[in-house]
Amino acid sequence: MTNPVELVIKPRTRDLGGFEVARVLPYAKRRTIGPFIFFDRMGPNSFGVGEGIDVRPHPHVGLATVTYLFEGEIMHRDSLGYALPIQPGDVNWMTAGRGIVHSERTRDEIRDSESRMFGIQSWVALPEGSEEIEPSFHHHPGETLPETEIGGVYLRMIAGTAYGLESPVVTASPMFYIDAQLAAGASLNMTNEHRERAIFVVEGEITIAEQTYGTSEMLVLTEDMDITLSSADGARVMLLGGAPIDGERHIWWNFVSSSKERIEQAKADWKAGRFDMIKGDDEFIPLPEN
Repeated sequence: MTNPVELVIKPRTRDLGGFEVARVLPYAKRRTIGPFIFFDRMGPNSFGVGEGIDVRPHPHVGLATVTYLFEGEIMHRDSLGYALPIQPGDVNWMTAGRGIVHSERTRDEIRDSESRMFGIQSWVALPEGSEEIEPSFHHHPGETLPETEIGGVYLRMIAGTAYGLESPVVTASPMFYIDAQLAAGASLNMTNEHRERAIFVVEGEITIAEQTYGTSEMLVLTEDMDITLSSADGARVMLLGGAPIDGERHIWWNFVSSSKERIEQAKADWKAGRFDMIKGDDEFIPLPEN
């Protein structure tokens, strides 16, 4: 009998200067799932008074970044002039295209007391014909995202289409990205509307075909199989995937492209200071040496 779970990815923990992330994608045995080429679980992290995150200005090309929080707040600023906080349930969708610079920090008002931060940041590779489009930024408040409840499973459509829901977030290729919360004893038939599919366990445990999977595991699902996930005690998961990307993608630091030469150009441009920078934030992360 075919195993409904093709691959289980266990994340690698990294410290990004004051807060911990669990990196799931890219993974050696599976570089992408649909257009998703990068996936980090951020936290949960607890900060004392005066503490927070300070991800200094840094560049991106050839991708869209997707920030989604369960707890806390992140202040986004970018080279297009946007500056606003993202809060739980909201979606920040930033399309880098030919190039953008942004920073992610904790506001002073939040640092005045103890705080927590917990969320997911992912990157979506752009189709080859869209890799060099003009950069853009769109903020979608949580109340604008469609929701539904199916047999004790609450679904919020972050991006794309599935289960009869369509997110207002404009994407460059067919995909789905869902925040799903399962009540104790609930089960859900996994959507088969998209070719490539995965489940990331945010909290709790889920069962598929009598196998149990736990927190921070990503389950890459076998194509064209009817799959049911359930949770005895309740769980929160992210459902994600879409159409396969149109060809190989190279990834180096914060750059994604179908062309190795384009990544080399982005490296040279950042080192030479040719990217537009963020007004009022003169710091930056230097180009890594390796």
